Amino acid sequence: MSRFVSAALIGAAMLVSGNAFAAYNAAAGKATYDASCATCHKAGIMGAPKTGDKAAWAPRIGQGIDKMAAKSVAGFKGTKGMMPAKGGNAKLTNQQVGDAVAYMVGLSK
Repeated sequence: MSRFVSAALIGAAMLVSGNAFAAYNAAAGKATYDASCATCHKAGIMGAPKTGDKAAWAPRIGQGIDKMAAKSVAGFKGTKGMMPAKGGNAKLTNQQVGDAVAYMVGLSK
């Protein structure tokens, strides 16, 4: 019973904190990456960190995956470039974007 209560409390805390990303699935993120993210992240277009470039990804990974996913969903403009909201593909769900971020992080650690 205490496991159920603990799980319920964690779930409630996530809802209250506004965490829309329950869990990330890097394997599922590959399809989203291939279809929507690779165009910029393979070539570094608009200052996008190239997938696999550990030095470019390290400070981003240090922010935590939730923050990275949130910025990818909302869009972000930094000193070196910009990330359009959902990579410019408004049809993507927040979960798909988070999964794609997890996929890129896995390739860039």
